[in-house]
Amino acid sequence: MSAGDKVKNAAEAAKGKVKETTGDATDNRDLQAEGRAEKTKADLKQAGEKAKDAFKD
Repeated sequence: MSAGDKVKNAAEAAKGKVKETTGDATDNRDLQAEGRAEKTKADLKQAGEKAKDAFKD
């Protein structure tokens, strides 16, 4: 996984966490769900990149 991908995925996960936390604080279920979805998407991307790296070696 390139360093750029790592940073991009980490930023996406952080953005999702912020949205989820904001949704919790404001009792906004749509924002909570959107944040969870973004975090999950970023986590899946990271897992895919790690798998590709494992097969490269």
